[in-house]
Amino acid sequence: QVQLVESGGGLVQAGGSLRLSCVASGRTFSRSVMGWFRQAPGKEREFVAAISWSGAIVRYADSVKGRFTIARDNAKNTVYLQTNSLKPEDTAVYFCAAQTAGDGAVRSGQNEYNYWGQGTQVTVSS
Repeated sequence: QVQLVESGGGLVQAGGSLRLSCVASGRTFSRSVMGWFRQAPGKEREFVAAISWSGAIVRYADSVKGRFTIARDNAKNTVYLQTNSLKPEDTAVYFCAAQTAGDGAVRSGQNEYNYWGQGTQVTVSS
């Protein structure tokens, strides 16, 4: 069983930055692919970024490339999402997810992830 708790969301002006954190419980964190997803009001949840268990492989949605950075600290059971140059269209609830099964490939499909956090709200004002 893995529990994920996100934090770091808030209200920020366009162009600003936020650092989201996700702390995981359980001993499988260091062997799990971790991902961030988001869901804006009235829209479906979408992939944002993902990182391999070692941190060597990362993947981003085109909409956030060059602005967001995913990283992890396995000693702290924590994955981060640094969000820079935020835009109003980045407003959403951001979810952390863990992929504890499978071959360890970094994928963007939601069905690949078997544990989810409750989410943290990010609101970007114009």
